[in-house]
Amino acid sequence: MADSGKFPALRSREYRLFFFGQIISLSGTWMQSVAQGWLVYSLTKSPFYLGLIAAFGSLPILLFSLFGGIVADRIIKRNLLLLTQSLSIIPAFFLGILTDMNLIKVWHVAFFATFLGTVNAFDIPARQSFIIELVGEKNLMNAIALNSTVFHGARLIGPVIAGIAIAYLGLPACFYLNAMSFTAILFALSKIKVKSNVREKTKGFIKDLIEGIKFVISKSDIYRIILLIAVFSLVGLPYVALLPVFAVEVLKAGPQGFGFLVGATGGGAFLAGLFLSYRGNVENKLQLMSISGICFSLFLLIFSISKSFYLSIIALLFIGWGSVSFFATANSFVQLSVTDELRGRVVSVYAFVFLGFAPIGNYLIGILADTFGVTKAVSLSSIICIIASLLFSVAYIQRIFLRFHESKDT
Repeated sequence: MADSGKFPALRSREYRLFFFGQIISLSGTWMQSVAQGWLVYSLTKSPFYLGLIAAFGSLPILLFSLFGGIVADRIIKRNLLLLTQSLSIIPAFFLGILTDMNLIKVWHVAFFATFLGTVNAFDIPARQSFIIELVGEKNLMNAIALNSTVFHGARLIGPVIAGIAIAYLGLPACFYLNAMSFTAILFALSKIKVKSNVREKTKGFIKDLIEGIKFVISKSDIYRIILLIAVFSLVGLPYVALLPVFAVEVLKAGPQGFGFLVGATGGGAFLAGLFLSYRGNVENKLQLMSISGICFSLFLLIFSISKSFYLSIIALLFIGWGSVSFFATANSFVQLSVTDELRGRVVSVYAFVFLGFAPIGNYLIGILADTFGVTKAVSLSSIICIIASLLFSVAYIQRIFLRFHESKDT
């Protein structure tokens, strides 16, 4: 069982270092995300290029994250993270210089977005599978929930700092500050001392890759979780790309309303991470995944048909809560169901589906929105998510009844 105290993962010195290093580093990352969007739109005045640059950043995760998982199982994860975090400084530094010297072009941004996406394809499996080495199995879910809290807390803090920096220091300052922010996580990683789980014997890249995929398919619970994540990533989560259209055309709320819509999603996500962190551990993870998956899907439907700004805000709060509750719980469930020697590869499958499907999902939702309109596109997406969530929950409920009858017979 996990520790009964609140936030038990923070009792680990190594995790505390990692946790506080991430607060600073991720705030810088969100600063750069805002600054990069502002920069691209300033250069092109084109929403198309905003989507294109986002695709350049996420496509490498689809292409390389599975190989990133193999590398994470073969190399000491702390050392791999030191490398990936060091490489992540390069795009921020050069974007700052090129912007400062008025030499920046859209292709520069596309190149560095692709570079950073490739680094992230190796960073994400290593980072996710590194957590269990810091806190152990019993506090893994608490640590993952705390990570979600940090991520979405930074999502609230970083853009605010970015806005102030752009207004008073200029756009390049955001990139420079992000480059500096990586020193926090690099310092933390340099001080962390853990025994890393590394595979000494390998069968070659392809066989190692197939072994990880076969494991996922052979475990029915993990396989069903991955399938539901695939549905959410392809047709559920891409609603975020259409929030500006909802703000302007559907809700008539303008750019200020758009900010509130984004903030509501982040606020719900932050509350979910905070709740799970405070809870410490959830024994019945499948039950929470069933509830949160249905919550995300149902409120996505409510948001898609809402004409009220305030109802939309409430719906987005629950969408943010449901998505983070589901994904954080799914992450911990998957990691606790796998052996140390397979963890990096199985986590890479999780990342491949969760993050790698994002560019495909954004493309699909764009086609649907152009064909049927944004309201119908998101409504259709939400109905698909509701059906998938109910199918996932039915399998869980059937298992409960089966166990009940077995216990009754005995």
